[in-house]
Amino acid sequence: MAIVVDKVQKRKDIALSCKSLFIKQGINKLTISQIAKEAGVGKGTIYDYFKNKEDIVFEIVNILMQEHNHIKEKNLANLFSTKEKIKQFFSFFYSDEDKELRELYKEFVSISLVNPNEEMIHFQTNCFENYHRWFEQILQEGVDKGEITPKALHFSKGLFATAEGIFIANVATKAIEDIQKELDLYIDTLFSLIEVKK
Repeated sequence: MAIVVDKVQKRKDIALSCKSLFIKQGINKLTISQIAKEAGVGKGTIYDYFKNKEDIVFEIVNILMQEHNHIKEKNLANLFSTKEKIKQFFSFFYSDEDKELRELYKEFVSISLVNPNEEMIHFQTNCFENYHRWFEQILQEGVDKGEITPKALHFSKGLFATAEGIFIANVATKAIEDIQKELDLYIDTLFSLIEVKK
């Protein structure tokens, strides 16, 4: 009797088994042979499930982002003020609990910038739109509760993109010493403009 393999689960298992290898060495230094050895499968099996190393990073990031979103949702539910929620939302860029995902995300962004393909562009676009919608809901709740002015919604895409830009500047330069401090200062300053004065 033939063994039935759940290909979706097998793909996830292979990807996750080499997560730490990607984090330690980065994608450029890794070979398919090393990845196969780490996953405990043959090179041919890697190519049965993935097009290339970039595709493996794509899968790992996708899996970890789903886990991250679940945890983030719980953390946000425990906060009351819009400002606290926004700071929590952007804690991805510096929190210890998100360190692994952040390292893989940097790899993914660099691949997307250097060698973009339709699948990655689609994934990045969906991520941006989904996170932006989520972020916009937080702002809308703040407006509905009377914490911030309705004009604050006009800042949503810019604030979201700025936070990611500060993260990239932190990674690529020495211009930002403390990303949490920088993001908190930015958010505090913005809130001094958009908060409803009582």
